[in-house]
Amino acid sequence: MSSSEAILSQDKSGSREALMLPAFAGALLLSALLLFSVQPMFTKMMLPSLGGSPAIWSVAMVFFQIMLLLGYLWAHALTRLFSLPVAAIAHLCLTIAAFVVLPLAWPIVSAPSAEGGQALWLVGAFAASVGLPFFALAGNGPLLQAWFARSGHRAAGDPYFLYAASNAGSFVALLAYPLLIEPFFGLRAQSIAWTWGFTGLLLALVLCAWLALTAREAAHVKNPAPQAKVAISWRDRLAWIGLSSVPSGLLVAATAHISTDIAAAPLLWVAPLALFLLTFIIAFRDKPPVSMRVLFLAQAFLAGLALSSLIGAATNIPLQLGTHLLLLFVASLSIHHTLYKRRPAASGLTDFYVCMSLGGALGGLFAALLAPALFSSVLEYPILIVAIFLCQPGACVFSAQGLRTAAGFAIFAVTTLVALYVFASDAHVSDVMRAVLIVSLAAPMLILRERPALVAGFAGLAALSSVMLSGAVTQERAHRSFFGVHKIGLWQEGKTRILKHGTTIHGFARVLNEDGSPVAQPPRPTGYYTLEGPIGEAIRSVRLQKGGRLEHIAAIGLGAGTLACHLREGEAMTFYEIDALVADLARDPKLFPFLSACAPQAPIVLGDARLTIASQVARSDLIIVDAFSSDAIPAHLLTREAIALYLSKLSPNGVIVMHISNRAMDLRATLARVAADAGLIALHRLDVAPLGEDYRAGSRVIALVGDPADLGALALEGGQWEKLEPDLSRRVWTDDYSTILTPVLDMIRDKSQPDSH
Repeated sequence: MSSSEAILSQDKSGSREALMLPAFAGALLLSALLLFSVQPMFTKMMLPSLGGSPAIWSVAMVFFQIMLLLGYLWAHALTRLFSLPVAAIAHLCLTIAAFVVLPLAWPIVSAPSAEGGQALWLVGAFAASVGLPFFALAGNGPLLQAWFARSGHRAAGDPYFLYAASNAGSFVALLAYPLLIEPFFGLRAQSIAWTWGFTGLLLALVLCAWLALTAREAAHVKNPAPQAKVAISWRDRLAWIGLSSVPSGLLVAATAHISTDIAAAPLLWVAPLALFLLTFIIAFRDKPPVSMRVLFLAQAFLAGLALSSLIGAATNIPLQLGTHLLLLFVASLSIHHTLYKRRPAASGLTDFYVCMSLGGALGGLFAALLAPALFSSVLEYPILIVAIFLCQPGACVFSAQGLRTAAGFAIFAVTTLVALYVFASDAHVSDVMRAVLIVSLAAPMLILRERPALVAGFAGLAALSSVMLSGAVTQERAHRSFFGVHKIGLWQEGKTRILKHGTTIHGFARVLNEDGSPVAQPPRPTGYYTLEGPIGEAIRSVRLQKGGRLEHIAAIGLGAGTLACHLREGEAMTFYEIDALVADLARDPKLFPFLSACAPQAPIVLGDARLTIASQVARSDLIIVDAFSSDAIPAHLLTREAIALYLSKLSPNGVIVMHISNRAMDLRATLARVAADAGLIALHRLDVAPLGEDYRAGSRVIALVGDPADLGALALEGGQWEKLEPDLSRRVWTDDYSTILTPVLDMIRDKSQPDSH
């Protein structure tokens, strides 16, 4: 080779090396961006079939974790079994096959059974529609890092820093979706844009494969020695799996707790996952930004606050959200940095990522699928809060620090789990046994007495556990289904039985008189549904307009069945309820007497109302939509297509009444715009009556009418119903487009006004 050819070859090699790092980082970032934007996008596509339940997001996360594991196994097999050229061709062929099934669309599958199995149906629907593209994307993270490690680049010896680029893309996608994508683009436009992004990624993969192959050839001439293989023990693999499983399970459990018991807004579903991914970006470096001792103390303090908040209902929502999100962030950061410190050399990279992914899938499976079958409440959350202390550096059961440390953690964990299970299952436990369980929580402090930080953390947790186990036992009994946790408890010194879903009371039934005797008289509507409240007023007014009798009422959402006691002789009502468990609770006269006393023959049609009401033959004089679960809104029941469906089932001059009470969102402007699009008028009524002895709860109600007179003179003469003027500049909610960001901002603006309610 001449000197000029050598110089030219060196220039080309230098150019390739300069291009390699941005090319690989860019491909990883784009791949992660696509990977984590498809999660909220496609989950939103699935919401209408399952009523907007927060459990959909939990199951979706588990599905994506499983697919991530399969993608990592694919990358591991390609790296271990094939040469770089063969592996590159195989993965590019897979990516092209995934490209063929795009753009993503709603799968053609039958509706899920209302009797159960929704989680498995959801997994099947995900697999049939988004499985192949997600699988192809999932393998890119470890595979591109492995290609880079075999390229001969000067930074190839430790390619783990590229994992930060991957997680940066994931983080950006999760933040951008609710703030920049969902508010401005419909699902169809999102799917098309995602297809274009996938096309760009395919080209980026071709570039990375070419760079890795050509750079490897040049590096091989200089240094033909093969990369040394690192020995990986099963103890290492178990440690990686265990350390990955706890924060993954904590992510799912914290998300379930936040969206079920604090503020069930879908906007919040992505916040825990975004923080979880951010910890990877921060933790996968040699030196953490904060010392591990500080992280541990912060973790112990936040764990104490989080456990104490589980005792009662959420009263300060921002404080509650901050506590649980910060705990997830700090615990995940600490554990992920411990995981990073235990990483193998570059030759064991794919093995490491497979174990990480397996641990993540196991943690997610426990929290999303196994725990709901085992526990009647979100008990997996306190269990996983305790488990994070098993994973601290220098003290985790996966380290080789000796049996004393491991025994201390094991005793604490097992004792706490047993105690929590015993008390959560409402078992009869003697005072002696209760005392033994509480005192035994101090055992780890004796074993770990030489570790002040651990002693402090366990002291706080033991004290808080004592409070939980000895003083937090309430009269509530929890029932759990795919759609959430329903709690039945006693209120007002045992005189009233209540039904709660999340943090919202969905029904009241008086069971004792003031003198303590059982209530014998027929039940009266209570809560949001009193005769004097907006819903009761609307029913009475429409009845008068219809000549004193309503032929048929369609009620979307059952609750405790309170609406049944608005019926008069000769009137009929059909309930549309998505949760079979709610139907069982409402039908039980020992719990709630409304259905059995007032409408024992009223049909309860199980399934999502958008699907079931479409088959209704009878025309309804009144359709009442009250299907909110805690503060979560089933957006597909408020869209242009939903309103058109309701109108097709209404009798002439019929009325649609919507209960929109919500602590996080103001839906007045949204519904006014949808009503205007349908040629209807939106009338609003706010009842600020405090909950008291009359069992009347304040509520916000919207009536959609073709003519204000349809609601009746009785409702309009008092001036309590106001006409909402639509903002025609707003985008109408449709099945393709909806965003909860605008109702959230509307609520913030309303609260900032001097005359705010």
